[in-house]
Amino acid sequence: MGDAVIIVGAGQAGLTVAEALRADGWQDEIVIYGAEKHAPYHRPPLSKGYLLGDTPAAQLTIRGPDLFDKKRIEFCAGRPVRAIDPTSLRIELDDGSRRAYCSLVLATGSRPRELAVEGARLDRVVSLRTLEDSATIGTQLQKAENVVVIGGGFIGLEVAAAARKKGCSVIVLEAMDRLLARVASPAISDFFARLHSDHGARIIFNAKVSRLVGEAGVVRTVETADGQSFPADLVVVGVGAVANDELARHAGLACDRGVVVDDCSRSSDPSIFAAGDCTARRLADGALSRLESVQNAVEQAKSAAAALTGRERPFRAAPWFWSDQHGVKLQMAGSSANADQAALRGSLADKNFSLFYLRSGKLIGVDTINRPGDHMLARKLLDHGLSPTIEEVSDEHFDLKSLLATGVPA
Repeated sequence: MGDAVIIVGAGQAGLTVAEALRADGWQDEIVIYGAEKHAPYHRPPLSKGYLLGDTPAAQLTIRGPDLFDKKRIEFCAGRPVRAIDPTSLRIELDDGSRRAYCSLVLATGSRPRELAVEGARLDRVVSLRTLEDSATIGTQLQKAENVVVIGGGFIGLEVAAAARKKGCSVIVLEAMDRLLARVASPAISDFFARLHSDHGARIIFNAKVSRLVGEAGVVRTVETADGQSFPADLVVVGVGAVANDELARHAGLACDRGVVVDDCSRSSDPSIFAAGDCTARRLADGALSRLESVQNAVEQAKSAAAALTGRERPFRAAPWFWSDQHGVKLQMAGSSANADQAALRGSLADKNFSLFYLRSGKLIGVDTINRPGDHMLARKLLDHGLSPTIEEVSDEHFDLKSLLATGVPA
């Protein structure tokens, strides 16, 4: 038993650790404990295709029982882990039983941040994280007339787009002065504000929700601090996520808005690793990075598996992310934060463009709308430290791919 690698969490990160360990030659036991009753499944469609009924549940499954048997991975669904004892190298399960490990990987993910106002626990006030959450929202969209979305981030906007497609009246209440303010440039924020407005949603900025009012235990109205009141048959709360790091905290691991890990997914305990949404990665400059994406989960998981088998595979690739809303695909690589120059390729009016962001002459991020080729190129440029000049980006006739041929970092 003591030779087992135990993985707590059966999402993308947990599954990837297990598969990467086997690919790297790990021969001893691998055990995955998942709190949910499902096999590992894809989460991005929960706010898109699955929510709309376009993607069946069977297509969400990443790996089924046959693969676990073939790769000798013990998968235990519906078995939450209650505690970790780093001294004895044991975990305690929800039924009080204990199991020993040689190494432990935390892939516990995150949960929606709760709305801290009166009425937040009324019926038909929902958040989106699990397959059950998505199914519930999808069912309620079929009969809701007025949908209020609290939060103009990716989840909120994707649900808003789905609700409009179902014919619901949609109001998006955003506490800040623009959409996607924490992750996107003002130009991208403005683009999506116009997109949602053009599709019939009403967006209200600087909206501080003060309380939710119900009738017979069911939400009926959303009120804001400035005295406005909005009718609601369904309220979807998308105000951020909180890392599930309680197990780590109680075990004495270093945590700061997540389990603190290095580039190789090592925690402050030499026998414990962490990957995915539950982590906060320490960067070279000492800052902490909290990323919530499939890429982050997969790359950190591969780094953890490598470290477990005695190799160094630091996660240093540029972050990337995508979102689908109203038939528009946004793909982001790197970051636009702190850019001092930006250049446009393509046409905003045609919903086909790329925005390149530079700081001190160095490429730091690229956002693309319906330009997957530019997105893939951007990732390569960022990963190789290659930068076009602002003049080269602005010139549609300049072949940015030629920079890859030179291989000389800017």
